[in-house]
Formats: sequence, structure tokens, C-alpha cells
Amino acid sequence: MRIVLADDSTLLREGVQLILTDAGHQVAADVGDAPTLVEAALRERPDLVITDVRMPPTGSDDGLRAAVEIRQAWPEARIVVLSQYVVQAYADQLLASGAAGVGYLLKDRIGDIDEFLAAIDQVAAGGTVLDPDVVSQLMVRAKDPVQSLTPRERQVLELMAQGLSNGSIAGRLFVTGGAVEKHTQRIFAKLGLSPDDSAGHRRVLAVLAYLRGSD
Repeated sequence: MRIVLADDSTLLREGVQLILTDAGHQVAADVGDAPTLVEAALRERPDLVITDVRMPPTGSDDGLRAAVEIRQAWPEARIVVLSQYVVQAYADQLLASGAAGVGYLLKDRIGDIDEFLAAIDQVAAGGTVLDPDVVSQLMVRAKDPVQSLTPRERQVLELMAQGLSNGSIAGRLFVTGGAVEKHTQRIFAKLGLSPDDSAGHRRVLAVLAYLRGSD
């Protein structure tokens, strides 16, 4: 398959390129910064884009943002993002661009060449491949009951965390006090807070759960 490869480390880029060409793939372009990656991907329209996360110009998450930009301009693009570490926000941003044809792998996985080549084949075919460590973190987050709250319930909980009373929350959200009370009861139930506890105690525990989920 034709591949566009991006990494600001020349050594790593050449190493991955060697692995790919030995496996019979063609590297249509290899680049070292995010703007050039976007240009090359949209020009070459390869079967797959492989990119590092941290690249120039800022050295932060430019590669990831380039991947999202490519998907916005070319939704069918198949992209594998390589990262040094598991960063939950990276997986979120990548999956938000559409789960089909995306992969998020740790660079350490490249060491297992067969596994790496199988992963890029799967993404190029439209599959989704997430590093096992990324999946583990997603599963941990899935167990966080705060994640089960609706957007409105999270909004109410956020205002509770700011110290607002139900009456003040109702005024802020332009709803009735009764509506806020229903939201708070559902929040308490979803967070597993016992009705036997006082409302004030459950309120404190709910806010603590929210703050832990915001770390």
C-alpha cells in the first residue's frame, strides 16, 4: 500500500520506512512536521497515513491535530497515530473524527514488527486499532459513574461544584427548582449515593466524584 509517514525524528522515520518497504509497502512521502504532513496527505491521498503526535512547529500535539485536520478535509483517510505515551485526550480527539480507519499505537509496539504490520493493515482496511494500554484506560474511565451522566446532569453537577444551591442552579439554567431537584436525585442515584445519607452529605460526595473525574 502507499503510505505517508510523519515523524520529526529522522532516525525513527527512516527505521519505520525500512520496515514498511521491507514488507512491500511504498512510502509516498516522509515528512517531519505537521503542516507538511497535511499538505502531503491531501496531495498524495495515500492508502494510509502514519504520524507521530509530538512534532513541529510547536512540539506538542501537532501531529494529532494534523490527523484531525486531514480527516476533516478527507473523511475517508486512514490514519495511525504513534505516541510515546498513552494520553486519553489524544484517543478521544482521534476517535471523535470517526472510529473507522483509525489507529492509536504506542511507539513501543513497533518493536513487534509483525504486530505493527498487522495493525496498519487492519486500519488501512477500515478497521480500528487501539493500543492495549489505551483500551485499558478507556475501560477504567468507562467504570467512572460520572461518565454515565447526561450533559444536563453534568451541567447541574458542575454548578453544584461551584457551590450553587438548587435555587441558584435553576436560575442559572432557566429551569424550575423542581427540575433541578429531579436532576440532582438522578445524579445521586447514578453515582450510587445512598438515599439514607443526608442531602447535604450526598451533595458533597457527588461534587468529590465530579472533581475526581475532572483530574
